[in-house]
Amino acid sequence: MRGRRMKLRDTPSVSPALWRALPCPAAELRLELVLPSGQTFRWRESSPGAWTGVLGDTVWTLRQERDRLWYTVYGGEAGADTDRLLREYFQLDVGLRDLYRSWGAADPLFREAAKDFPGVRVLRQDPVECLLSFICTSNNHISRITAMIERLCRAFGRHLCHLDAQPFHAFPSLAALAGDDAEARLRALGFGYRAKFVSGTARAITEGLGVEGLHQLRTAPYAEARKVLCTLPGVGTKVADCVCLMALDKAEAVPVDTHVWRIARQRYGMELGGRSITPRAHQEIGDFFRGLWGPRAGWAQAVLFCADLHKGREPVVSQDRDKES
Repeated sequence: MRGRRMKLRDTPSVSPALWRALPCPAAELRLELVLPSGQTFRWRESSPGAWTGVLGDTVWTLRQERDRLWYTVYGGEAGADTDRLLREYFQLDVGLRDLYRSWGAADPLFREAAKDFPGVRVLRQDPVECLLSFICTSNNHISRITAMIERLCRAFGRHLCHLDAQPFHAFPSLAALAGDDAEARLRALGFGYRAKFVSGTARAITEGLGVEGLHQLRTAPYAEARKVLCTLPGVGTKVADCVCLMALDKAEAVPVDTHVWRIARQRYGMELGGRSITPRAHQEIGDFFRGLWGPRAGWAQAVLFCADLHKGREPVVSQDRDKES
């Protein structure tokens, strides 16, 4: 595949870099399971087995072939820096096969559910993009969230390029989403009550924590990082745990929504009072799975979520009712 170029239409000034490859067995990563599973909403299958999306301020196409992760970038050069970015994004330094064996040895239910779903790993995303994206997930489905994030980026983000007449945009800056008219524009784009949370959190970070402070939560203890996130508009414990897990290096964070709550009750026999996710139930479920699966419990939960996603109907990604008003 090295040297192959992707065909572009209507974009004479934009061309792909040469294809490069990283060693990556399917047991360590399967793009078709990870990219559309509700961790991120910026990738689409542009042709069979090829995934195109935005990472950072660059448009990429990824595909897997013969234990290699192949990629090309548009409007730039692929090299050692892009290798590093991709390795960090997929956290390829984490040995997934050993983790699967460890989780399966501790939990026969995990072993059975995960046998047909190898290569599901947790992404390491930009904290700002991850946070604002997951605010949009409350009581929502993956396909609808993906469409919302696309509208968000087109309306507020910087245009990067067109590929086959498809426009690609960077994720919006905090300044763009904190503007005086941002909430009204988001409502016009169909964000509903989430509009005030997206613009409000963008404003709160700009005026308080700051982008640097948000990034510094990667070195803070898990409980502290979650507590800080929950002070932001529209951020409940579920969204906070998603951000902790997928952007802030808290591998022990177990996001609990109605989907995971049901798994805990029906498959693992947890006695949880009521029919909704209380803060106590959220903590109990997280502690149970951390005790069962260990320090990367959030990664194991991502495998079960992905398995259920592919075996049943598309689940609601988040349900943080305490933050909807």
